[in-house]
Amino acid sequence: MVVTLSLLLSTTVFAANTSYYGSKFHGKRTASGSIFNMNSLTAAHRTLPFGTKVQVTNQKTKKSVVVKITDRGPYIRGRILDLSKAAASQIDCQLCTTTMKVLSYGDGKYRKE
Repeated sequence: MVVTLSLLLSTTVFAANTSYYGSKFHGKRTASGSIFNMNSLTAAHRTLPFGTKVQVTNQKTKKSVVVKITDRGPYIRGRILDLSKAAASQIDCQLCTTTMKVLSYGDGKYRKE
């Protein structure tokens, strides 16, 4: 039963609004302890463990990018992810509707890098 649930969670696709964050937070420490680099392929999510890798697809352009969860957010109602500026530009997203597919779960540990 647990194995089945784990498999289902790893292939689940969520659809929601996505935005990006950039220069205002560049160089600052994220909730995971790493330093935010707006030029890296990272994202913020409210609950996924740090280090989780997700494939994000812009529903309009059908472009995809794989990002690692390193921060918490977004804190604007109705949004599921805040992408780094680099990730958002790869899928042409300032504010867009995306699907998010979990590829692998991280260990959730805080890392002071």
